[in-house]
Amino acid sequence: MAKSRSRYVCQTCGRVTAAYMGRCPQCGEFDTMIEEVMVPDTAATAKNPRAHSPLSSKPQRLGEVTADGFDRLQLALPEFARVLGGGIVPGSLVLVGGDPGIGKSTLLLEVAGLVANQHGTTLYVSGEESSRQIKMRADRLQMQADDLYLVTETRFGAIMQHVADLKPQLLIVDSIQTTYLEEMTSAAGSVSQVRECASRLQELAKSVGVTVFLVGHVTKEGSIAGPRVLEHIVDTVLYLEGDPFHRYRLLRSVKNRFGPTSEVGVFEMAERGMVEVSNPSEAFLAERQINAPGSAIAVTMEGTRPLLVEIQALASSTTFANPRRTANGIDYNRLLLLTAVLTRRVRLHLHDKDIFVNVIGGLQIDEPAADLAVAVAVASSVKDRPIHADMAFMGEVGLSGELRAVSQLDARLKEAAKLGFKQCIIPQSAQRRLTEKPKGLTIIGSRTLAEAIEAALLPA
Repeated sequence: MAKSRSRYVCQTCGRVTAAYMGRCPQCGEFDTMIEEVMVPDTAATAKNPRAHSPLSSKPQRLGEVTADGFDRLQLALPEFARVLGGGIVPGSLVLVGGDPGIGKSTLLLEVAGLVANQHGTTLYVSGEESSRQIKMRADRLQMQADDLYLVTETRFGAIMQHVADLKPQLLIVDSIQTTYLEEMTSAAGSVSQVRECASRLQELAKSVGVTVFLVGHVTKEGSIAGPRVLEHIVDTVLYLEGDPFHRYRLLRSVKNRFGPTSEVGVFEMAERGMVEVSNPSEAFLAERQINAPGSAIAVTMEGTRPLLVEIQALASSTTFANPRRTANGIDYNRLLLLTAVLTRRVRLHLHDKDIFVNVIGGLQIDEPAADLAVAVAVASSVKDRPIHADMAFMGEVGLSGELRAVSQLDARLKEAAKLGFKQCIIPQSAQRRLTEKPKGLTIIGSRTLAEAIEAALLPA
C-alpha cells in the first residue's frame, strides 16, 4: 500500500521543499511554509491513463487555421470593454484584482447583468457572500436580469456541476481563494488549491468556450495573493485601483493576450454602483481653482487614452535641517530628481523649503511626461506666481535641465485643445515631429526647464 508523504509549500511564491524552513529560500518571506500531505492515488499509479492516450491534437498549417469563433461579446459598458480590448473574448480566463472594498464585486455584478441580458445565461458563484446579499446589491443597482443565476458555493466539484447543468456564457468566481478541490488535503487559498483550481478553470474555458472571470485578493504590497503562476495561467489580468477616500476608480489592464496592455477605464463609485466616466479629463479638472500658485496641468497617457490631470505643489519654509519631500501620486524618487534639477539648473533655493506634490483625483502617474508639469508647479509655488490658466504641459526633464520629447504628442495636443486649453509648452525637439497642429492651440517650444518656467509663469 502506497504511503502518504508531506511537503512544505511557500504561500507567497510556491516554492516546494521536503522539510520545513522558517524563511523561504526563494522569496525570503518568513513563516510562509505550510505543510501539505500528499496522498498518492494507487489506481493512477498502477495505470496512468495519460501515458498511452491517443493524440487529441493535430498540427495544422498556418493558412489552414481560422479565427472563427473569437468574435467578442459586446457590452453596454464601453469603459470595461475598452480595457479588455474591445469586448469579452469567448473562452478567455480573466483575473480581476483589487483592494478589499474597492468595488470588484459591484463591477462584476454589473457586467454579469449586462451579459445575461445581451448574450444569455450567466452564472455568478460567490464563496464570500450569500445569494441574499448579492440580491440586495443588485436591488441597489436597480438591476433586472432573468438569465443571471446566483449560487453560494466553494467546492470546485459542485461549481463544475452547476456549469454542466446551466451551460452559461459567462462564469464569475468570487473569489478564487475561497474555492477548493475536495480531493486535495490543503486548505482553501493555499498555493496548491489556487493553482489547481485556476488550471482546471482554464481547461474548462478552452474546451467548452465559456468565459471565466476570477476575483483575486490583493496583498498589502498591492499584488494579487497567491503564486505568480496564477497570473501566468490566465489570459487577462485587470487591477481595480483607486483611493478609498476618492470616488474615482481606475480599471487597469496589466496583461492581455487579446488586446493592448496598460489600457485604463475610469469609473465613479456612486450609490447606484460603478458609473463609467466617459470624459475623465473633464471630471478631474472640474474643481480646479484658476490662477492659484502651484497648480499645473499635465497631459499624460493611460494606455492609448490621453488624460489631463491637475498637479498641485506647495513649498513652505522649514526650520529643520533636512527639509521634507512628500509625493502623492508620483514617484518619490522622481520628485527628488526634479527638485535637484530645479536647485542646480534653475537656481531655485529649495534647501530651506518643504516640498509637497499631489496629483488630484487619487491618480498614480508613472510616466516621465509629467516631469515638466511637476517642476513648473513647484517653481510656481516657490515664486508665488500663478501659471497661465489656459496652459498645459508635457515633457520629460533631463538631469542637465533639458526638455526631452515624449510619445504620442499629437494625441496629447488634441485632447488639450478639445478641453479648451489655448497654450501648451512642449520640448522644442518635439515640434518638428508634429504631423498636425490643433486649431486654436498655441504651441510653445522650450529647450530647457528654465525657459519653460519663465514662459509659464505670470508676471509678478
